[in-house]
Amino acid sequence: MSKYWSPLVRELKPYVPGEQPKMQRLVKLNTNENPYGPSPRVLEAIREQLDEGLKLYPDPESEHLREVIARYYGVAANQVFVGNGSDEVLAHIFHGLLKQDRPILFPDITYSFYPVYCGLYGVESRPVPLDENFRIRPEDYDQPNGGIIFPNPNAPTGCCLSLKEVERIVGGNPDSVVVVDEAYVDFGGETAVALVDRYPNLLVSQTLSKARSLAGLRVGLAIGHKDLIEALNRVKNSFNSYPLDRLAQAGAAAAFEDDAWFQETRQRVIDERERVTAGLAERGFDVLPSAANFVFCQHREHKGAALAQALREQGIIVRHFDKPRIDNFLRITIGTPEQNNELLIALGTLLQAT
Repeated sequence: MSKYWSPLVRELKPYVPGEQPKMQRLVKLNTNENPYGPSPRVLEAIREQLDEGLKLYPDPESEHLREVIARYYGVAANQVFVGNGSDEVLAHIFHGLLKQDRPILFPDITYSFYPVYCGLYGVESRPVPLDENFRIRPEDYDQPNGGIIFPNPNAPTGCCLSLKEVERIVGGNPDSVVVVDEAYVDFGGETAVALVDRYPNLLVSQTLSKARSLAGLRVGLAIGHKDLIEALNRVKNSFNSYPLDRLAQAGAAAAFEDDAWFQETRQRVIDERERVTAGLAERGFDVLPSAANFVFCQHREHKGAALAQALREQGIIVRHFDKPRIDNFLRITIGTPEQNNELLIALGTLLQAT
């Protein structure tokens, strides 16, 4: 600990991202990346930007990209905000909208960046327990709060609320901002963007890292009432007025414009998720119902940490969370059919040997 650190830095407990191991032979199923590459149109759009124009600053408003997103979702461009991945977008949301007099609410088992942002920006929070089936209960959010944020589908559980249940939370909290973090919605959920024109307190965040295979490009977005978007722009322009470079803006726009590629690859992930879920159940796992590109499961007889280590020794990396209530669970990203076969074969061999 350096003597030059500020008191805030001394108290921070940073987010720990999924491991990016440097192993030669590796089946990487721990960070929820899409196993299928981005649209060829994305790669072509990026190549077209590789000219002398790179000496100039990019469009600070990402106007073309926001217009493409607005057309895709049927909203106005001034209802769209973009940033460097959904994590940056969420950071601006915490700073600009969720720092209120009352504590904000989020699930007790959820995306672990939320408490990190609370620490960074001095936001008081009150975790709300999931039920015994690891699901969000909308009625539990009928309590005084300074804002609400939850992923849908939730992470790391993969469980999803219906649009009616999301609306129950939004409509029940008209005096608070309700943020629905839809990083995984394209794999089986229903987006709440359809509700933003009815509820001025609703903000929906998404990422292009998952269903659109652009984790390496870092593009996130938020959609909501123009007043909420203006708050995010005020924070952005006080922090980094050029968040998205030319390559990211062009590639992200092309990803939304190639809907056929998006639909095909996300369906392949969904189909594989159902096959993997069945294979895990056959091997003695209890698997939570998932609407994401991963499954969350625990074995009835074997510890999660031991299984994660045994798989690692065979070059297969999955995510284990050493946290209360879920310390026996594994989060397993859905990979290609070949990767998923390796996982299921390895688990079968391990479980037969013990």
